[in-house]
Amino acid sequence: MTTLFANARLIDPQEGTDKPGWLTTKNGRITGMGYDTPPKAETTIDCRGKCLAPGIVDIGVKVCEPGERHKESFRTAGLAAAAGGVTTMVTRPDTLPVIDSPETLEFATRRAAAVSPVRIAPMAALTKGRQGREMVEVGFLKDAGAVAFSDCDHVVTDNKVFARCLTYARSLGALVMCHPQDPTLSAGAAATAGKFSTLRGLPAASPMAERIGLERDLALVEMTRARYHADNLSSAVSLPALERAKKAGLDVTAGVNIHHLTLNELDVGDYKTFFKLKPPLRSEDDRSAMVQALASGLIDIISSMHTPQDEESKRLPFEEAASGAVALETLLPAAMRLYHSGDVDLPTLFRAMTLNPADRLGLPQGRLKKGAPADLVLFDPDAPFILDRADLQSKSKNTPFDGARMQGRVLATYVAGDRVFAHSA
Repeated sequence: MTTLFANARLIDPQEGTDKPGWLTTKNGRITGMGYDTPPKAETTIDCRGKCLAPGIVDIGVKVCEPGERHKESFRTAGLAAAAGGVTTMVTRPDTLPVIDSPETLEFATRRAAAVSPVRIAPMAALTKGRQGREMVEVGFLKDAGAVAFSDCDHVVTDNKVFARCLTYARSLGALVMCHPQDPTLSAGAAATAGKFSTLRGLPAASPMAERIGLERDLALVEMTRARYHADNLSSAVSLPALERAKKAGLDVTAGVNIHHLTLNELDVGDYKTFFKLKPPLRSEDDRSAMVQALASGLIDIISSMHTPQDEESKRLPFEEAASGAVALETLLPAAMRLYHSGDVDLPTLFRAMTLNPADRLGLPQGRLKKGAPADLVLFDPDAPFILDRADLQSKSKNTPFDGARMQGRVLATYVAGDRVFAHSA
């Protein structure tokens, strides 16, 4: 049965366009789109002039199953994703136990397929136990469905081990994803070094720790010619190294966390632990530089880095509290801040949230194109609301946007043409 999305404002990240049109789907696929008179269809959905875009492909989602199901499960993460317009969760391997074998990867895949309303594309660890000593069975895990390999925020400090991992991954065409950081310089840090952290008495590290980690990674990528993605850049000092690597023709991409695009270190205020992230929130100059890098295309991908933490982990002194924030449901409305400020247009934002991550991982999603999966999000970029964390679908409620005035609301989410979320007014 053909479904027509009529009277839509089509956000096409591939063509870079934002204009009124229509789109048709059938059997879970996009069958056509246009800007003229729409065709007839068995079912018509009137979008009432609201935005229709590809569903978000979110890299770096932590689902705490197995091991910490009290923080987040595949079911609750899937519900949160659907409510946030995320149709594909690219899940992290930093679970208990670590996803470092085909068996644990198969568990995650089967569990998600059984209970999550959205798709998952799982990552696997790069080294066994994320301990940086022994490489995982990259080939077996890739065959089992791993779309990338990452030790997440654990840095492989042994350069020889890391170089071997990169070399082996290159031979299989596997993507290696890293969190650039010098672990010695940043050890124990809860904030970014500067006047604010000094006045607050918080242990801090210079953003140079990120640059040093990135420079090390890029040197080994240059040596091995591996496919590499820096998952969570946050500081201006890292950008020249990234630009040089791209100009040198290395197969390198970079991502940024939505929080580092929309918040800065001053938001920590009086030690608000929901604002404790890894890497820590940066200065306003750094935030502005990351927004400019996104607009220019130097930064390729925006992600939520969804990291659930329970109340007990956050109700501690700032330096002792766990890092991370939930963001599946706040990714799109937070991104709308960049649109309403005039810094980034909608096609550019959705290229970074849909097309670029899908292309980097070799997924067919993330585009409004005939034959592509009908994974879509219908949203109103102008709808205002005040966020109440109690309303979030996630089990954990550790959002820095609690009580914040937001603008931009998901109205409906579709996976393979089936509606998996609808906003109730």
